Amino acid sequence: PLRDGVMGAHVAFPERTPAPAIIAIMEIWGVNDTMRRHAQEFAEAGFVCLVPDLFWRQEPGVELSDSNPEHGRKAFDLYYDFDYDLGVRDMVDTWKYLAALPECNRKVGAVGYCLGGKLCYLMCCRTDIDCAVAYYGTYIEHRIREVKNLHRPFVLHMAMKDRWVQAEVNDLLERRLAPNPLVSIHKYPGADHAFARHGGRTYSKPEADRALGLTIDFFRRHLA
Repeated sequence: PLRDGVMGAHVAFPERTPAPAIIAIMEIWGVNDTMRRHAQEFAEAGFVCLVPDLFWRQEPGVELSDSNPEHGRKAFDLYYDFDYDLGVRDMVDTWKYLAALPECNRKVGAVGYCLGGKLCYLMCCRTDIDCAVAYYGTYIEHRIREVKNLHRPFVLHMAMKDRWVQAEVNDLLERRLAPNPLVSIHKYPGADHAFARHGGRTYSKPEADRALGLTIDFFRRHLA
């Protein structure tokens, strides 16, 4: 339940509760097998993990794949019509919902991929969520002036061969974000965009495993 309606979600629970909770914010492909697998990884690490249907206002229940050209066109239509401000509002409602669950210890973080990565950045600038992690967040630079408000622990996993985040943009993000002591940036020199997307065309297991380990360590520090 949100302020503006009801949103679908996938949730994975750890063996032991109450536990910290994580909002896993999807890419442009919807709540698909990759996102469900991410949720399972975090549940196995001891977290409640909820994957919200971010496009619920536009088309509830969409589930797409990067291997299907028609899906690609649809995903980008949804992406460019997406309202980031409403997305942050929905994620705040999701955070409050999770914090109130009996299975949760009231600590809530977020992890986002691509589109979800930008939302994690905005949440660290605009809300009091406990912490957040962005994997190859796209178009963070369009809201870089909000960096002065970034006041929650934040991790950015930066793919250095990213087709969607150019080298000049990565340089800008590092210049503007790195001086903040709450920010940690991890670089992946040979990795392309979506290197952690299981089954995706640019998936790279070594980089995905490294990023997952760093992310879980970060959440354990800040959500214990």
